[in-house]
Amino acid sequence: MKRAVVSTTIASMIIFAVAGYRAVAQSNANAVTRVITLGTLAGPVPMPHRAQSSNLLIVNNTYYVVDAGDGVVRRLAKTGINMREIGTIFLTHLHDDHMAGLGTLMSEVWDLNRTQPINAYGPPGTEAIVRAAVDYFSESSEIRIADGGRTVPISKVFFGHDIGTGAVYEDANIKVTAIENAHYAFHNNGKGDEKHKSYSYRFQTPDRVVVFTGDTGYFDGLVDLAKGADLLVSEANSVEARKAILIKSGQWQAMTPAEQERIMQQASHGHLSTADVGRLAAKAQVSSVALTHLTPLPDGDDYSSWVDEVKKYYSGRVIVAKDLMSFEP
Repeated sequence: MKRAVVSTTIASMIIFAVAGYRAVAQSNANAVTRVITLGTLAGPVPMPHRAQSSNLLIVNNTYYVVDAGDGVVRRLAKTGINMREIGTIFLTHLHDDHMAGLGTLMSEVWDLNRTQPINAYGPPGTEAIVRAAVDYFSESSEIRIADGGRTVPISKVFFGHDIGTGAVYEDANIKVTAIENAHYAFHNNGKGDEKHKSYSYRFQTPDRVVVFTGDTGYFDGLVDLAKGADLLVSEANSVEARKAILIKSGQWQAMTPAEQERIMQQASHGHLSTADVGRLAAKAQVSSVALTHLTPLPDGDDYSSWVDEVKKYYSGRVIVAKDLMSFEP
């Protein structure tokens, strides 16, 4: 039986695992736990070769989506799975590059005649966003019911849930621990944000531990969350690349000096540098690292130097994720 739970105790949910992950291009149908990085792009500006942030966690042939940025449906279509079988969604935070594709995903799954409930869990605001997406697609839902082939309205299928931190979810396949991370810690002159929250997640499966950092600055609590994980799916950020791509797109020139200063503060304080990722992976003694949510580069897509930067601090395996890359036991 599925159940969502809320607790302030993180340690009771963390069970250390010791086996490693290997990144492969082809899927292994016999794997109990598998992660597919559906979208690996950081930020809301679209790029032709990478979709926005999204991941698919498969445990015992059960599908869980972690974040749903723009492009998630097209990437899921390329995996070959039946999207109608997706039952649970987790959002790390509510920036548009992590949830802009949520409504499209909901509509597509409903169009595939999903009638059983799908639950989306995330920080405060998740329930309202899911409700708004349902409202957005209700007109289409009504017309398609009138067309025939469906009778259950989309409002009876999708439900959003605002969750706190600690032990937040458990079913037969996964135990999920959430912590509030440091993505918004620089808000309010460094005092943090009382309204908007950003989470990092630890997934304990029957055979593996997978941790998703989401977007965050470095802090000791993240080390505790990731301790002993088989796979750390970590964002990787470059302040210099962020500024260069803003200049290339014309966004930088459209900003006021105050806006420029603020966005650079966000880039430097609200995200993990490659050095941060290396220190995190080393201190947490994770088995392997997948770099995702990659800052776009102004002159190509070669992130090999980023691996070298992580490995200055961490001796384990580091892989730069691409869209639709599969990580398996």
